[in-house]
Amino acid sequence: MGIIVSGMRPTGKLHLGHLYVLENWVKLQKDYDCHYFVADWHALSTTFEENSSMKENTRQMVTDWLAVGIDPEKSVVFVQSDVLSHAELHLIFSMITPLSWLERVPTFKDQIHQLKEQGKDINTYGFLGYPLLQAADILMYKADAVPVGEDQLPHLELCREVARRFNYLYRPIFPEPQGLLARVPLLPGIDGRKMSKSYQNDIAIGAEPEVVKEKVNAMVTDPARIRKTDPGHPEVCIVHQYHSIYNADKLSELEEDCRGGKIGCVACKKLLVASLEQVMAPIRERRAEILKRPGYVEDVLVQGAVQARQKAEETMKEVRQVVSA
Repeated sequence: MGIIVSGMRPTGKLHLGHLYVLENWVKLQKDYDCHYFVADWHALSTTFEENSSMKENTRQMVTDWLAVGIDPEKSVVFVQSDVLSHAELHLIFSMITPLSWLERVPTFKDQIHQLKEQGKDINTYGFLGYPLLQAADILMYKADAVPVGEDQLPHLELCREVARRFNYLYRPIFPEPQGLLARVPLLPGIDGRKMSKSYQNDIAIGAEPEVVKEKVNAMVTDPARIRKTDPGHPEVCIVHQYHSIYNADKLSELEEDCRGGKIGCVACKKLLVASLEQVMAPIRERRAEILKRPGYVEDVLVQGAVQARQKAEETMKEVRQVVSA
């Protein structure tokens, strides 16, 4: 079986923007040896002064993973900081990686600028080096592929470059992993911006029906459409973007009715609410069942850490041998 590695920062309950990443993770379990981890060290790179909720955020996020269908019998599920070898491999990679490689990662300067506007100064080595820590996370398990969003592809390319450089300097140990894009690379928030809890434009995976209805009713629609019978422009409507995912089989009909003024925004939103509920109700039920089992999530993470440490130590024995030869 090929090897898959992927992780998420512990931000608490997840939203629909994460759901299709998780859907991809679930499908990959059938054909790959999967390693899914909570990237708590990565979270510290931007929130090092706000770590009091890390443990609870981890519990909530992993609960969502399990509710969506991540199976700890099929996948290794663990917390990054429970496997100290990640830090050791990151240190070794930092010795051979040119500074210019990290500085040219496109998200580096963009995120420093964005977070500075929010009053955060993250001009630290940890933030500059987090793509290198990602490389250590991935290469530790000799991943063949990594499920990623489009914004993470430059980080994966850096990972491949680091693998090539290490293999050239010492001896071939690491493969060059490929990226696997999710079926829905980017799901917008209800206001059209990137979906994020910080923008309050997200829909939580386990949201109750009344919350989903409230969020959908707040979605931005065609601003030029005043009356129900006015011709619509679905290409500028956030609701239509969601229909392309949740009602793909009806999309042509919905577009025609919208352009012809045959369906109003209220009816269109009602249809979307019903479709979202079909997806979210089973997840919400599984989530509630998981939360009724005290200590279950923690037990999954303990067992996953044991498995991850065993595999990581196998890799580190090879790395230490060639680096210190």
